[in-house]
Amino acid sequence: MFDPILVPLDGSPIAECVLSHVVTLSQAFNAKITLLHVLDKNQEIVPPQSFDLLHWQINKTEAKLYLEKIGTRLQQSGLQTEAIVLEGPVAESITEFAQSQEMKLVILSSHGHGGLRKWGISSVTHKIILSAPTSVLIIRAPQLTSQTYARILVPLDGSWRAENVLPMAALLAQHHNSQIQIVHVVKTLEMARHMPPIQEDIDLSNQIVERNREEARHYLDQVQLRSPLAGIDVQAHLVVSDNPSAAIHELIDRKQIDLVALSAHGYSGNNQWPYGSMVNNFILYGKVPLLIVQDLPVKDQTNPMDLRAKEHSEH
Repeated sequence: MFDPILVPLDGSPIAECVLSHVVTLSQAFNAKITLLHVLDKNQEIVPPQSFDLLHWQINKTEAKLYLEKIGTRLQQSGLQTEAIVLEGPVAESITEFAQSQEMKLVILSSHGHGGLRKWGISSVTHKIILSAPTSVLIIRAPQLTSQTYARILVPLDGSWRAENVLPMAALLAQHHNSQIQIVHVVKTLEMARHMPPIQEDIDLSNQIVERNREEARHYLDQVQLRSPLAGIDVQAHLVVSDNPSAAIHELIDRKQIDLVALSAHGYSGNNQWPYGSMVNNFILYGKVPLLIVQDLPVKDQTNPMDLRAKEHSEH
C-alpha cells in the first residue's frame, strides 16, 4: 500500500523528528525508504556572482554522507534504504521526484531548518503538501519519542471516499496492536438568521438531526462489521455539533489520539482541489501526526498554480 516511501530531510534536527515514524510505517507496510536531500543554490548565503563550485561539491558530498548516516540508523531497525541528493528548488524537486519515482507516501516534518514558527507548518512543507501526487504523513515538530500509534482516529462522513483510509489504518493497527477509533459528526442545521426561530423551526431541526443521528449510528455499526476492521479493537464515537472540525479536535485531545488518518476527500470533496475542507483544517491546525490518504489518481490531481493560471487566462 505504502511502498516505496519518500522521506525528505534538510539536515536539521527538527526535520529528523520523522525518523521514528518512518520506522513505524515502514515496518507495517514492509516498505523501502528513499531518503532525499535537495540542494538549492538560491538558498546559499553567498551572492550568485561569487558562487563557489568547489564549495557546492563539498555540500553535495556532505549531504550524501548525512543521508547515508541516517540510512545506517534505519537499517539497524531492519529497513531497506537508499540516499538521493538532488539540486534545484526544494518543494518542486521533492514533488517531481515523488511523481517520477511513483512514491506511495511522503513523510514530512511540519518544520525544518527554518525553525519552529507560530504557523502550523512551514512554507516549504505546505508547498509540498499542496502539490504532492501521493499520500502524505505530516509529523508535528518536534516529536522525538518513539511512536507506536496506540490510538488511531479515523473521521468518517458516510462516504466511500472517506472510508478509503480504513485498509491502511487497519494494517497499521494490526501491526502495532492499536485501537482504531472511528468518529462521525452529525452537523446541526443552520436556521434562517433574519429572525429568531419559532418553535416549529426548532422542532423541525431537532427531528432532522435525530433522524441523521439514527442513520449515523447504523452506519458506524456497519463499518465496524466490515472486513478491514475484523479482529481490531474499534471504538465508535457519534457526535452532534455545529462545527465538525472543532468537535473532532476536541475528541483528539480528550482521547489522547496518537495519529489521525483522513482520506484527502470526503462526501463533498471536489476533484479540482487536492484536499477537502476538513483535511485542510487539520493540515493547518492539527496537533498530532496526520496521515492523508490521497484518493485521486495522479493524472486527476491538478496543481493549484495551474488552476489559477487557467482562471486568469479565461478572464
